[in-house]
Amino acid sequence: MAVKQAPQRSSDPVAGGPRSPEAVAAAAQLACVLEASAEKPGNVTPSRDFVDTSYEDMLRSAIALGPELGRAGQRGVGDTVLAAVLATRRVAPANTNLGIALLLAPIARAALLGGALRERVEEVLGDLTLDDARAAYAAIRAAGAGGLDEPVEHDVRDLPTVTLREAMAAAAGRDAVAREYAGGYPVTFDLGLPALARALRDGLRPRAAAVELYLELLAAVPDTLIARKRGRRTAERVSAGAAEVLAAGGVRSAAGRASVAAFDGSLRRDGNALNPGTTADLVTAVLFVALLEGRL
Repeated sequence: MAVKQAPQRSSDPVAGGPRSPEAVAAAAQLACVLEASAEKPGNVTPSRDFVDTSYEDMLRSAIALGPELGRAGQRGVGDTVLAAVLATRRVAPANTNLGIALLLAPIARAALLGGALRERVEEVLGDLTLDDARAAYAAIRAAGAGGLDEPVEHDVRDLPTVTLREAMAAAAGRDAVAREYAGGYPVTFDLGLPALARALRDGLRPRAAAVELYLELLAAVPDTLIARKRGRRTAERVSAGAAEVLAAGGVRSAAGRASVAAFDGSLRRDGNALNPGTTADLVTAVLFVALLEGRL
C-alpha cells in the first residue's frame, strides 16, 4: 500500500505548517527527556531506578526514538512504532518506551503532514490499516510488554484481522493508550494540554509542571498498567492518592511536596507493581504536542 509522503520542509508550528523531520525528532527527544527527568511518583527518575531500568536507560531510549519519529512521514504508523521499539531495544535492556512510541507515532506523522495538529491526528488515525496493526503487534511483542498474559480479542500474539484503530477501539476499555487511538487523543488534547498550560502560566518550571501534569492525569484517569497488574480497584486507589496529593498542594507548596514524597514511597513497594507507567506515557504525548505547537 502506498504511503502518503509528508512535505520535507520546516514551517511555523503555530501557523500549522508541516514540521521538518529534524524538528519532530528533536521535539520527541526533548519530550521524552523532560518526562523522564521529572521526579514523578512511582516512575524511573533521575534519583530513582528500577531493578531492570535506569534513568540512563530512559535517556538512551529518548535519543534512539527521536530519529525514527522524524521518519514518520515516510512510512505507516505501525512501521514507525516498530522501528522506534527496535531502535530502543538496541540501547536499553527492558521495555522503556513502547507506550510512548505508540502514542507519539501518529502525532509525529500528523506534524510532518502539516495542518492543524489535532485535526491531522484524527486523519492519520482514520487512515490506519491492517498493515499498521501487523507492525504494531510485532512492536508490542518485540518490546516484551508486561501485563499481557491473559488472552483477549485481537490478541497481539495472533495475526491481526482488523486495522490498528479497530484493534485499539476493541482494547479501549482496558488500555489508556488504546483509548487515545480510538477517541482522537482526548486525554492528551482535552485534559493534558490545559493542565500543562495552567502549570506553566502559574510559573512552574517545565519539570515541576510535568509532575503536576502527571498527578492531574493520574487523578483523573486510573492507570491501566496498574490495573492490568493489580486490578481496577488498586488503580482507582492510586488515582485517589494522586488527588489527595494535589489537594495537599502538590509541587506548589512544602506540605504538598511532602505529600508527593510520601505518595512516591507508597508506589515503590511491591516491586514497583504500582508504577503508573501508562500515565507517564500520556505525559510524554502532552509534552510532545506542546513542543510541536510552540507552547513549551
